[in-house]
Amino acid sequence: MKQTTTNLAIEAMGLVKVFGDNRAVDGLDLRVPTGTIYGVLGPNGAGKTTTINMLATLMRPDSGSAKIFGHNVETEAQIVRQLIGVTGQYASVDETLSATENLIIFARLLGLSPGEARRKAGELLEEFGLTEAAKRPLAKFSGGMRRRLDLAASLIAQPPLIFLDEPTTGLDPRTRNQMWDTIRRLVSSGSTVLLTTQYLDEADQLADRIAVIDHGRVIAEGTGAELKASIGTATLQLQLADQKHDATVLSLAEKVLKVKGSNPRPGHIAAPMADPDKVTDLLMALRQNNIQLAQVSVQEPTLDEVFLTLTGKPNSEQKGAQHD
Repeated sequence: MKQTTTNLAIEAMGLVKVFGDNRAVDGLDLRVPTGTIYGVLGPNGAGKTTTINMLATLMRPDSGSAKIFGHNVETEAQIVRQLIGVTGQYASVDETLSATENLIIFARLLGLSPGEARRKAGELLEEFGLTEAAKRPLAKFSGGMRRRLDLAASLIAQPPLIFLDEPTTGLDPRTRNQMWDTIRRLVSSGSTVLLTTQYLDEADQLADRIAVIDHGRVIAEGTGAELKASIGTATLQLQLADQKHDATVLSLAEKVLKVKGSNPRPGHIAAPMADPDKVTDLLMALRQNNIQLAQVSVQEPTLDEVFLTLTGKPNSEQKGAQHD
């Protein structure tokens, strides 16, 4: 269903950005509903960061247009900047100052009084598990601690729209999960989040909708489930109690499910689940033939498979590009 502008936090149409011979963004369209987490996936050099820079008024498009809550990013840049927060891939903080001092400076720049700035800094340090390191110089912070402080700084005013450019890069699994919880809380309290990530499970866990971009264009868009369904059906996995029944089960699967199964290794049968309603019929047929199962599972396509199918590149490929 097509969203109207009033329901969109971001509406970009035909965005183009060229660096020399490189069309980093090449006619990109994007529509992000308000109150959602919107994931942007793409291989290195796909144009993710360049797109965020244009949407955040940090870079002018060569052509095309973009609106943030209905405000044009070029002609109404000052209004747009009041509606957004941006967290980049690297911490934008002063290493010579403590975590508390950094946050107080950001808060004061945003117009908070000295007392309000100190209170807000304390709240954010506690939110991101940095209270014990509050007085420590940033030069002694780990990479994960810097990422958390960078996100904390961008949330001082909790703007309606937050751009998170690979926010969990370099974080350990525990801290990464804490960040996920924080991002979910931001949206539940009224913000919209546009998230770029190199972790496909992160997009799967967080994003309400996902855009896959490559060569500066959106090549697929939808929910995680829709994107997975676009490349194939789920697979029924059967592990037999006795592998001597492999041939019989393969024959029954083809007869009942109307699909051709496979026998990847002894005692294991896999079959596309084109019609889930027929799975019960197959299980009944196995019982009627006195064939016992050790395990039954359903394997859905993964976002990794979607990514590889759509872009031709595994998500782990790190080829680096001058302009992402």
